[in-house]
Amino acid sequence: MNQPLSSATPDRVLHVDFYFDFVCPWCLIGKRNLEAAIAAFEARWPHVSVQVAWRSVELLPHTPVGGLPYEAFYLARLGSAQAVAMRRAQVRDAARAAGVELAFERIRVLPNTAAAHAMVAHTTEMDGERGRGAQAELVERLFTAYFIEGEDIGDAATLARIARACGVDDTASASAPRAHGETNRVDGVPYFVFDGRYALSGAQPPQVLIEAMLHAADLTQVHDHEA
Repeated sequence: MNQPLSSATPDRVLHVDFYFDFVCPWCLIGKRNLEAAIAAFEARWPHVSVQVAWRSVELLPHTPVGGLPYEAFYLARLGSAQAVAMRRAQVRDAARAAGVELAFERIRVLPNTAAAHAMVAHTTEMDGERGRGAQAELVERLFTAYFIEGEDIGDAATLARIARACGVDDTASASAPRAHGETNRVDGVPYFVFDGRYALSGAQPPQVLIEAMLHAADLTQVHDHEA
């Protein structure tokens, strides 16, 4: 099934579908790990370009448009302040290993993410590389706004400001279709699909993601031979 490097198509593109929601810290961790994996992969196999498609999944689609009090939501969800603290400590450790310092203490609102996802979807209407670049920048900026700066990314004014900073039409969140359609395709996020052939769930470390890319690109025999 795997083929040697000599039969690989020069300058081929390896597609990665990344399923995520902005309120999931594991998705930000998974994003950072994916970025590290792509950088290492493309440095070692420069004839393969990795292209990421951002796939929206609303984990909590019934969240009110104005959001919910963040601390109260997680206290009710996990049952006690101790349980919340333990969960956050676990996530912080994983985030730090991925180079991210999460600021849970800054977050006041658990937002409805439909408008944020709609704004990301709107960037697919932009041309080629420009659209992909704007989309990647927007996804990064929204994650950073929420988990590092503690902003309410369900707020229309906040979204409009972020959109403008990324060169995206700031009316997109109001006019674009909502993103519920992706939700039923996966059981949880983060979720990765490589070239439509290999799938991984969870915030996997970079080396695991690289191995999946090798399989999807039919480069495992070359890698095993070099190892």
